[in-house]
Amino acid sequence: MTTTPSPEPGTIIIFSDIWCSFAHIAVHRLHLTRERLGLTGRVRFDHHAFPLELLNEAPSPRPGTDSEVARMASLEPGAGWQLWQAKDWLYPSTTLPALEAVQAAKEQGLTASEQLDLALRRAFWAESRCISHRKVILDAAASTGVVDVAALAAALDDGRARATLSGQAAVAAADGVNCSPHLFLPDGTDHANPGIEVGWAGGYGIGWPVVSYDDPSVYEDILKRAAA
Repeated sequence: MTTTPSPEPGTIIIFSDIWCSFAHIAVHRLHLTRERLGLTGRVRFDHHAFPLELLNEAPSPRPGTDSEVARMASLEPGAGWQLWQAKDWLYPSTTLPALEAVQAAKEQGLTASEQLDLALRRAFWAESRCISHRKVILDAAASTGVVDVAALAAALDDGRARATLSGQAAVAAADGVNCSPHLFLPDGTDHANPGIEVGWAGGYGIGWPVVSYDDPSVYEDILKRAAA
C-alpha cells in the first residue's frame, strides 16, 4: 500500500522519531530557518510519528544513538547534543509516550505540539533525560511556556491520542513514507532526510555514520514552498 500525506497550505507534515539524530537536525533546521525567513506565522509543523521501535519490532539500541552523537553534532551543534550522562537505567526504553504526548498536545494547537516536540528532542539529545517517563514529558511541556500542562496530563491519563499514534505508525509502515525524517509539503513534494546523504562504516550500533553530503540551505526552499 502506498500512502502520500497531503498537508494543508502553510503546513509541513514531518514523519519522525525523537530517537532519530537525523530528525533532531531536521527539526532544528526547520525552526531556525522558519524564524530567519520570518515565516513563523505562515508555516506550521504538523508532527507525525515514525516510531522506529514499532517498525523495527525492537527498542532503538543505545549503541546506535551513541555512535551518532559526535558525527551528527558536528553538522548542527546548535541543536544541542551530549553523550548520555544520566544513570544507565534511566536511558529511555521507548519513545512511544513522548510521541503520544506530541499528538495529544495538538488539542491545544500545532504551536503547542511543535514546541513540545522540540523540547522533548532537547531533553533526550542535549540533557540526557528519560523521555519515557511521564514527569519528564510534563516537565518538558512546562518548559515551553505554551503547553497547558494540566490539559496534557489529562490527555495522557485517558490515552485519547493513542489511536492517532497507532494510525500514524501504520502510515509510516506503508510505502509512501521512507524514513525519519520525511517531510511532506502542500505542493505534493516530499523530502526524505533533506539535504543529507549518509552511509555507515560497520553495522548500526557497531560502526558509525559517514556523511557524504550536507546542504542545510535546502530548508530555505522547503519553507518557501510551504509558505507559497
